Amino acid sequence: MQLIDWIVLSVTLLFIVIYGTWKTKGSKNVEEYILANKETPWWMVGISVMATQASAITFLSTPGQAYHDGMGFVQFYFGLPIAMVVICITFIPIYHRLKVFTAYEFLEQRFDVKTRSLASILFLVQRGLGTGLTIYAPAIILSALLGWNLTLMNVVIGLMVIVYTFTGGTKAVNVTQKQQMFVIMTGMFITFFLILNNLPEELSFSNALGIAGANDKMDILDFSFDPETRYTFWSGITGGFFLALSYFGTDQSQVGRYLTGKSIRESQLGLIMNGLLKVPMQFLILLTGVMVFVFFQFHSAPLHFNPTNNELVKNSSRKADFEKLEKQLDAVQEEKKEISLLYVGQLNQDFDNPILQQKMVSLSGKEKDLREQAKEIISEVDSKTETNDKDYVFLYFILHFLPKGLIGLLLAVIFSAAMSSSASGLSALASTTTIDIYKRNLKADKSDKHFVNSTKLFTLLWGIIAILFACVGTLFENLIQLVNIIGSIFYGTVLGIFLVAFYVKFVKAEAVFWSAVITQLTIFYIYYLDVVSFLWLNFIGAILTILLGILLQIFVKAKE
Repeated sequence: MQLIDWIVLSVTLLFIVIYGTWKTKGSKNVEEYILANKETPWWMVGISVMATQASAITFLSTPGQAYHDGMGFVQFYFGLPIAMVVICITFIPIYHRLKVFTAYEFLEQRFDVKTRSLASILFLVQRGLGTGLTIYAPAIILSALLGWNLTLMNVVIGLMVIVYTFTGGTKAVNVTQKQQMFVIMTGMFITFFLILNNLPEELSFSNALGIAGANDKMDILDFSFDPETRYTFWSGITGGFFLALSYFGTDQSQVGRYLTGKSIRESQLGLIMNGLLKVPMQFLILLTGVMVFVFFQFHSAPLHFNPTNNELVKNSSRKADFEKLEKQLDAVQEEKKEISLLYVGQLNQDFDNPILQQKMVSLSGKEKDLREQAKEIISEVDSKTETNDKDYVFLYFILHFLPKGLIGLLLAVIFSAAMSSSASGLSALASTTTIDIYKRNLKADKSDKHFVNSTKLFTLLWGIIAILFACVGTLFENLIQLVNIIGSIFYGTVLGIFLVAFYVKFVKAEAVFWSAVITQLTIFYIYYLDVVSFLWLNFIGAILTILLGILLQIFVKAKE
């Protein structure tokens, strides 16, 4: 990185932290600190909802996911727009009418305090883990980039988020997310067009898509019914729907965003905005990853993208074997570049040469095989090291191929996303702990100022917990999948409780509480067995909670 990159990165991050702290300090009561006085316009609600979901993991892992596996991951989001409609019709009017601070307050009014507490605790566990991951993701970048201690990076990033979230609460989160989303989208659009500009002159955008398609990167839709296939149209439209419904409808980090809306209509418009823009945004990010793949058909890429693992092998007895694989990869990449240029020439003559296409696929297979051999060597050197390097692909491209100044901008994109999602997570964790656990079980009457201070204290506490989790976190396949896996394990059960509350009126507190407990234990076991894709856990959890609740209620009535 050059001086200009450091200036761009530092100025951007400091402005966000200082602006958020200055603009929102001095909350006088709980409604102002947690609900921002319900003064948020619909467009800011929409931006805040999008910024909360668009963590650093999104911009770090999604391009790498597309580089390796293509565009199929976009199917994961197909159920989201439908979920937005359901939430606008059912969830938002009830939350606003009851004037709740958190989603879980509603559950006590519908059922009882132990059901409210169960849902709150499940949320606190999974969101606490998720917030730690949103801090951990950008820490990987700086530690790999500068060789700095990863733990130190986790602490620095976590403290930056804690500063303005502690000071201004939900209002600070909303205010800063405007600047963060502007930085994020500006950086991604510039990067996308820079990639296109750096492709060979004779390669048009449509022909670039042709090369991607020849390498199976443009297979967007998969209509198979194989439950072990992770991303299909059906898992996206069902599992993705239930995950989005539970995340946006019952997760306080999102519910807290649209509870700040000026009215029911403003909150609904904000969510509809998210529903209309989310899939195109993810499509663009994935397509950026695919274009990075096309870019590397004409430029050299490393045998392994994680620089820490490379250094580990280079200092081991397997150094010679690793370097032999690197030389083989260089030869394959040179041949691949020649074949790709020939294929482009044929495409420019409107001829999709099947022989060249087959040769490209064959060379990609050889390249993949060499990378797998490299991972085996890394595992032999250190069996505890994570060999999956998907999360480092986009980082490698940023650092080695973007012009001066833009490296700092792209790192600012990733850090802005990390700060926005982490701040929302901390705000939601603190609000839920204060309202649903502390205030609900506090016997003495306390002033509004007391609960504002309590929320600030819990913000600090959860910030420390998130930092500690980030410090012990490790890569698990890739970060964006780990976040969604954690959510899928817990979200289905919580969603099932809410769906029973909204739609199955004859089911009472005892039945739904025990159905939720049994379901959550069952989901843990199903995940342990690894018999279905994690996306189906949302669907299974929600349906099982509802069905068990109905059966238990019928049994109780029969017994009575």
